[in-house]
This record gives sequence, C-alpha cells and structure tokens, in this order.
Amino acid sequence: MYDVVLLVEQELSGTDAKRVVDLHQDMPEPVKYHVLVPCHNAEAGVEASISALGTADLYGPGLATQRNDLAEAQKAIDTEAKGCSGRSVERLRDLGQTAEGGISHDRPIDALVATVKHVQGQEVIILTRSHVVAEFFHLDWTNSARRHLGVPVLHLLEHDPEKTPAP
Repeated sequence: MYDVVLLVEQELSGTDAKRVVDLHQDMPEPVKYHVLVPCHNAEAGVEASISALGTADLYGPGLATQRNDLAEAQKAIDTEAKGCSGRSVERLRDLGQTAEGGISHDRPIDALVATVKHVQGQEVIILTRSHVVAEFFHLDWTNSARRHLGVPVLHLLEHDPEKTPAP
C-alpha cells in the first residue's frame, strides 16, 4: 500500500480529487489517501486576538461568561470541518480510491507530521488557495512540511469551478 497524506485547506472539489488521483494512476501498488483538514480552535483564537491587542485585562474575565458561546462556535466549526473531510473522502472514493479522513485542532504542520508518521505516509500533497505573501517568505504549509518531513511534498492550488472560464 502506498499511503498519501492530503492536507487540505478546504473541501476537495471533484476536479481536485481527479487531479490527485491522476497523479497516482500508474502506481504499481494500491494507493490509500488520508485526508487531513485543520480545524480552527475558536476559544484559542479569541484569546490570542485579545492578548495581541493588549486588552486581556479588560476582556479576560468577560471570556469566562462567554465559554458557552465559544463552545457552540467550536461545535459549528468542527461540524463544518468534519463535513469537509467526509465529502472530500467521498469524492476520492467515487473515483474508486481507498480513502479516509479526519480533522485536527493542532497546528496544521504538527498534525501533518503526526499523520505521516502514524500512517507511514510516503508522500504528502498540500492543497491550498494561493498565499502569495506566505509563499514568498517560505512560511506556507508546503515549505514548512518540506522542512519537517523526509517524504516528497507536492503543493497544488485548489481548483475553483466557479472561477474557471467557460470553454
């Protein structure tokens, strides 16, 4: 089995799934795809934002009363991420592939490294929108993954069918 870990920023479109599968069409062994969707931690994000503004003393105690709101927001975020992962896996399976997926609340690269180790992945594909500034400074997921992993890492830009010009 040849294990490929996909770190995706958003749900795989049908076109993206086909592009990924086409990369491995001539593999001599079966391929298994592991879709990983990073999931934002709502509470940590709010606390980090308030701290960055230097207003933690003003709003810190107020956060305690809003834990229920943050928990509800986290549920919604998790539900969306799980749906994204599930629909991406289904698109790969619809193309006759073996695939599984999940979400992670860890930093995306930490989650990617852990997943590659766990499944003994031989290849990583990162699908994102274009992030010109992060890519220019080599702070994007692809460059980080290459620094942390000893497997081939391919960066593909997500295909947005809404933006594709008609033939």
